[in-house]
Amino acid sequence: MSENKASLDQYIDVFDVQDGVVIAKDKSLRAILMCSSINFALKSSQEQNALIYAFQGFLNSLDFFCQIVITSRKLNMTNYLNVLQEQQIKQTNELLQVQVVEYINFIKSLTEMNNIMSNNFYVVIPFSAINTTQQGAFSKLQNAFNLQTKKDATFTPDLFQQYKTQLWQRVEFVVAGLNSFGIQAVPLETQELIELLHNFYNPVDVGIELAEPGELQTAIS
Repeated sequence: MSENKASLDQYIDVFDVQDGVVIAKDKSLRAILMCSSINFALKSSQEQNALIYAFQGFLNSLDFFCQIVITSRKLNMTNYLNVLQEQQIKQTNELLQVQVVEYINFIKSLTEMNNIMSNNFYVVIPFSAINTTQQGAFSKLQNAFNLQTKKDATFTPDLFQQYKTQLWQRVEFVVAGLNSFGIQAVPLETQELIELLHNFYNPVDVGIELAEPGELQTAIS
């Protein structure tokens, strides 16, 4: 088991997650924003053009790399069905009990017959104290193939806070840019990041769900 864990670990670039920040093995930091979406197809031609130009302006304003990640997973209705079943048990009105049971059966049959997918949108914002433009050819090749020689990516508390402050300046800039054309973006906290990474590396597991963007209350500070 330990050998298997060690062999898997070399393919995962995450060293640690703390204080709302993902720390990679190369000592670079990542913040991840969970973003709302816009139904582009329902917009008028004028609104679509305005969104395109606003998004173009946002991209041109960036002087650092960002990664846009879209995940599509089968919608997990387990928790919702459990809540309904609890309400059905507590219900004293027999007619309402029957209606709740019928609704539960309807939801179950709907999810079984149809592949209902849930799309989530994220923006990954990096920060690294190492100026990659000054790296040699071998270092660039090593990074490209994810061959880190250092696995100890620990920081002193002061240094971590210094790097996080610079990362959060980027986070604030991206959040403001996305908000300017109607995209709500919220940075994920530590537990939410762990759940996201767990789901990403264990796609067959079910039962772990992230909240919707509007339900997250992470403060940007």
